[in-house]
Amino acid sequence: MSDLYARHKAVLPDWLALYYEDPIEITHGEGRHVWDAQGNKYLDFFGGILTTMTAHALPEVTKAVSEQAGRIIHTSTLYLNRPMVELAERIAQLSGIPDARVFFTTSGTEANDTALLLATAHRQSNQILAMRNSYHGRSFSAVGITGNKGWSPTSLSPLQTLYVHGGVRTRGPYADLSDAEFIAACVDDLKDLLGHVRPPAALIAEPIQGVGGFTAPPDGLYAAFREVLDQHGILWIADEVQTGWGRTGEHFWGWQAHAAAGPPDMLTFAKGIGNGMSIGGVVARAEIMNCLDSNSISTFGGSPITMAAGLANLTYLLEHDLQGNARRVGGLLGERLRAISVPLDYVREVRGRGLMIGVELVRPGTDEAYPEGAAAVLEAARQDGLLIGKGGGHNTSVLRIAPPLSLTVAEAEEGAAILEHALRCIQ
Repeated sequence: MSDLYARHKAVLPDWLALYYEDPIEITHGEGRHVWDAQGNKYLDFFGGILTTMTAHALPEVTKAVSEQAGRIIHTSTLYLNRPMVELAERIAQLSGIPDARVFFTTSGTEANDTALLLATAHRQSNQILAMRNSYHGRSFSAVGITGNKGWSPTSLSPLQTLYVHGGVRTRGPYADLSDAEFIAACVDDLKDLLGHVRPPAALIAEPIQGVGGFTAPPDGLYAAFREVLDQHGILWIADEVQTGWGRTGEHFWGWQAHAAAGPPDMLTFAKGIGNGMSIGGVVARAEIMNCLDSNSISTFGGSPITMAAGLANLTYLLEHDLQGNARRVGGLLGERLRAISVPLDYVREVRGRGLMIGVELVRPGTDEAYPEGAAAVLEAARQDGLLIGKGGGHNTSVLRIAPPLSLTVAEAEEGAAILEHALRCIQ
């Protein structure tokens, strides 16, 4: 055990998970690569949990942070903040939400907390609809709406949560139906549920479930849900913490795969916009955002230094069409991984969009989760110089692959070759 690992275990919580039997200390990065304290170089296919969105040590972002730090680092929301206003203007326009207002936080968890506060206050209801297998953060209210028991350590909650079918296409009671039949069955389930309860405040849903293993419903499910929700005045919150900013390639936001519904009433964002800086936030229609009748501030949300990073990062992403790159290179990587997986009976499915790809493992000859296999692949990939993630419900049997959006074709091929070798190591 390394000295740093021993010190970590001595002062930090047991439930603060670390990857690998011999955890690594990442000391620096550049582009799509990082290095550990022993000097080992890794191709990064997880980006600090989908957070290093453009590239490690992106010069445009580091320059913006350095210049802003040289002027002033912190002021709070009690004062006018030019970078915060400028980034809010850009996000409001990109969101697609009419008459949008933006509130900045420091994380996706806090963004979802804020969305829940707004929804429950606006609707005067503490009931929330959430998707099974979902994940929305680690705060008391966020774990109370998380439909994934591996990431929800308590059933106590300030909210009454009702879980809806539809987030997982290939498992559950509707898995064998066609896409159209699947959507119809999920809508019927939602209608039946709403017939038994008082109208909830909102439905919160990830367009693609992140921690849940990059699962997703058929396109159009949330549009069909929206028709039912509107009949009851129920708000729709799109949790875009992992799907936003063009990661899925086909769309800038995950909700746009369900575009017949129009934009959500609220969307939450975080992770990639800061490229490693702590930025989260909520976009909502003005009537919803302004419904609070008491004072509120954010000490650290929207700080000048994080807003400067966000502006530089968003500008780089748009000017270099990283959404298009995610579509092109992600498409190639996904097809390569599907081809690799064909002869492997323990690979149940390769799924996802753009540079958000999940590889679900099962015990050979069964449909049972295979967490030991996923852990073994994670270790083997690391040994060969590739960092990936894992998730997929409480059994963590899905390999999560989400590189920075500037990934090159050559790097995608290199990563796929390492993954092929790692997958074959568990035979």
